[in-house]
Amino acid sequence: MTTPTGAVPSPHPRPFLLVQTRPEDDAAAAEVEAVQRLGGYPEGRLRVLRLDRVVQRPDVATHGLDWEAELADVAAVILPGSPFTGSDPEETKSPVQRAVEAELGRMLDVVRRRDLPFLGCCYGVGTLGRHAGGVVDNAYGESAAPVEVTLTDEGAADPLLAGVPRTFAAYVGHKEAMSALPPGAVLLAAGADCPVQMFRLGTRQYATQFHPELDQAGILERLEIYREHGYFAPG
Repeated sequence: MTTPTGAVPSPHPRPFLLVQTRPEDDAAAAEVEAVQRLGGYPEGRLRVLRLDRVVQRPDVATHGLDWEAELADVAAVILPGSPFTGSDPEETKSPVQRAVEAELGRMLDVVRRRDLPFLGCCYGVGTLGRHAGGVVDNAYGESAAPVEVTLTDEGAADPLLAGVPRTFAAYVGHKEAMSALPPGAVLLAAGADCPVQMFRLGTRQYATQFHPELDQAGILERLEIYREHGYFAPG
């Protein structure tokens, strides 16, 4: 069987790259499991890059990652949540956070130049939004909880959201959010307390403020891991 262009399909389908920035091993492992299970990725199709660890390698600290090589064979890039807050003052950020953010900027340079499919979730929405010229601040932070998300007309018409109800519940928990979209971005979903819950850049880069990878068990585990990080009031 051949593709419509006549090219023979590869016997080795391209992987999806999950770029993680969680220093906590238990949180990182749970995130991989959740993305794998709820994303429905076949065995071997999800490649994981622990960027918080990679940036501490001497060669990367000196020369940076070769993102052209890292992304050469991937089908798409996924950037999920993080304990890092990008809008924090630079002087309060750890060396690892600053290195991670620098590498993510270089990664997105390649993603956007090559028009690679990209999905950013929570931390990923601000990372993509800021890179593209939007404004990220703490005006619309939300405590960890389920919230109601409503698709805009553009969201309801977007092929990625085909079959998604016009209004649905999703889990959130974030200190920062988009307060102004990047130029050219399309708002796909909004919430009562956070006006940017999902947007699209072009036709292949998407970002959500909510966590599409979390179910009830996942959010409870995440809350236990980050109970002292200020995402919700103890009690």
